[in-house]
Amino acid sequence: MIQLHDTLLREKRPFVPQNPQRITMYVCGPTVYGRAHIGNARPAVVFDTLSRLIRHQFGTDSFVYARNVTDVDDKIIAAAEKEGVGPSVITERYERIYLEDMGALGVQPPDIAPHATREIPAMIGMIERLIDRGNAYAADGHVLFNVPSHDDYGELSRRDREAMLAGARVEVAPYKRDPADFVLWKPSGKGVVGWDSPWGRGRPGWHIECSAMIEAHLGETIDIHGGGLDLIFPHHENEIAQSRCAHGGIPLARYWVHNGFVDMGSEKMSKSLGNIVTVGDLLEQGHRGEVLRLALLSAHYRQPLSWTEALVVQSKALLDRLYRAAGDAEPGEVDDEVFAALADDLNTPLALSRLAAIDDPATLRASARLMGFLDQGGEQWFRGEGDERVEGLILARAEAKARRDFAEADRIRDELKSEGVLLEDGPQGTTWRRA
Repeated sequence: MIQLHDTLLREKRPFVPQNPQRITMYVCGPTVYGRAHIGNARPAVVFDTLSRLIRHQFGTDSFVYARNVTDVDDKIIAAAEKEGVGPSVITERYERIYLEDMGALGVQPPDIAPHATREIPAMIGMIERLIDRGNAYAADGHVLFNVPSHDDYGELSRRDREAMLAGARVEVAPYKRDPADFVLWKPSGKGVVGWDSPWGRGRPGWHIECSAMIEAHLGETIDIHGGGLDLIFPHHENEIAQSRCAHGGIPLARYWVHNGFVDMGSEKMSKSLGNIVTVGDLLEQGHRGEVLRLALLSAHYRQPLSWTEALVVQSKALLDRLYRAAGDAEPGEVDDEVFAALADDLNTPLALSRLAAIDDPATLRASARLMGFLDQGGEQWFRGEGDERVEGLILARAEAKARRDFAEADRIRDELKSEGVLLEDGPQGTTWRRA
């Protein structure tokens, strides 16, 4: 049985879906205004792994996974103004890049990818309900959620009022009834993206987007709501307040699951701090996406992960070992101990250690694929695919040896070795593999 740590209850408990034939999970996705850094990739990889586990346990067709795209946001507007283009130019570009980067990490597309700009009517409808029920109010072109109207506000983050006000970086505004009240709808000035609403032309606040999209695509109460630790407050706290008030007090999610931060050895990786390394940077440096995925899963998802070059090197070495052990075997049955480790609150470090101990190639391949690894054949992994430059240099080396220019042949071998390409000379010619 799968067990998950529930942030709301602060305990690990058995995962019992409300409907085993339609298990629902919603994960907060990207705000598409820039390239995703490796910290942004952690939730994508973690919840992709959880998705694979649930499908394995309950059946492929029993699971519905939604990950939203925030394509209206002040940062998007600022990026568009800086380039002198429309916001859609920015969002379409970076959504495409995000999907390419996550695909390189073996992240499978979600079943549903709702976009905020396509869900405005659902958001307006939910805001109207909140106003009708006394949980929200219109003021000065804005609509705000009235935090004191929800008695359990703060139950997820377990912060007192003073800490919540500080953590939310509350904007002081004369139209607020309470300093903790947060925006559901805000006006759009001339030339700024916006939509008509009962409160004037404007755009939604960030928090209402997810509540409305969950209701529209998955239902009032879902099984799992996921995201990074940084979303617990205020984002997920505000989602809970909105949704429970809009739905008569019923829970938004039955399990809240949050992954820890990625840091550069000292502080959380953040675009605002400028201490980021993007997935694109790492791929362009020659690191394979599968290696980056393994590095992201090398620590337990709830623990912090320090991103270092040594971590990437160790992850590459382990994958090489697994590929050698699996060879070109077809997948068999998943190892019981690998499944048990993953079922225990997604204990990927333990699952990886078990993978390294499996002797049977077929079992190894099936178990690794459950985690998103060993999708290639062994020869393809070590030899590479379609690397015309390497093949060209090997041919040039053979020609140099044929004319007895051994210094040039050695130079080519050393050049390739410095790039992690090892040559092996044999009776049938020269073969190569990546170190």
